[in-house]
Amino acid sequence: MSDTSEAPKTGLTYASAGVDIDAGERLVDAIKPLAKSTRRPGAEASLGGFGALFDLKAAGFNDPLIVSTTDGVGTKLKIAIETGMHDGVGIDLVAMCVNDLLAQGAEPLMFLDYYATGKLDVDAAKRVVAGIAEGCRQSGSALVGGETAEMPGMYSGGDYDLAGFSIGAVERGQVLPYLDQQKAGDVIIGIGSSGPHSNGYSLVRKVVEKSGLGWDGAAPFAEGKTLAEALMEPTRIYVKSVLPLMKSGLVNAGAHITGGGLIENPPRCIAEGFKAEFDWNSWEMPPVFQWMAEVGEIDAHEMRRTFNCGVGFILIAKPEHAEAILAALLNAGEEAFICGQLVAA
Repeated sequence: MSDTSEAPKTGLTYASAGVDIDAGERLVDAIKPLAKSTRRPGAEASLGGFGALFDLKAAGFNDPLIVSTTDGVGTKLKIAIETGMHDGVGIDLVAMCVNDLLAQGAEPLMFLDYYATGKLDVDAAKRVVAGIAEGCRQSGSALVGGETAEMPGMYSGGDYDLAGFSIGAVERGQVLPYLDQQKAGDVIIGIGSSGPHSNGYSLVRKVVEKSGLGWDGAAPFAEGKTLAEALMEPTRIYVKSVLPLMKSGLVNAGAHITGGGLIENPPRCIAEGFKAEFDWNSWEMPPVFQWMAEVGEIDAHEMRRTFNCGVGFILIAKPEHAEAILAALLNAGEEAFICGQLVAA
């Protein structure tokens, strides 16, 4: 009886079609230690199975609801691909998902990624996944699995795209926002961003093009950094500083300021009959946004509905709780400030 497992001597192979199975296996071997570094109570974070299990009781939950989110990095990846700066985009991927979970008051538990490329570059992919693992450690998530797809003909050469999937949990009575608790006069607390995060990069790249600067040129708004280094600053992950406040009951709502900026995101956590009234002079827009507004001749409204403008996350709370919340955030290393209030719509 012949051994049908032997490689064919002639004819087409998957490799001849442009898919390198061996490279995929090398990547899996390379990222196993990264996944192990994200272990947490409830998850072993080991790779290789067809699915991942999570023990909610081991994580300390009594009557939890599961919360799930998915997101990507967007055209910020174009800069990573053009410059070879792959190390931080994995943090962006995790941040975009877990910060959304946080807005529901949920604790991130598990993370999975999807990496699709035209030609698998094992070193570049490992650097991306190392960033994902770092984001998972920052957010307390276990990296429990993912998918790497080499698809020649769908993507050109070393181009790649990323998608992330986060699963979290929140006790049944602690799901945010608490819309019925909101009243006119509630304060809006802004938490500082690390830059544009992972939003508006189609416009960012247009501004860079208009400026005439190269990616390796000095950033006019960030001393000692190239333009690429400054604009590739990873998205800030707010879980460890904000989740304790949400569990404490001091906060009645939170919003992750992503696409849509400070115009479209706050209404998602505000009760009917109220709206956010920002004091736009209560914080100084960071230099990166000032530079983009000036070079791109972008008006204030367009900036506020495209970018976070220096506010990556907001919390809504009673005025009497503001001092305690600000103190806790500052103690956790965040930049935090009162930036507005709720008013009748």
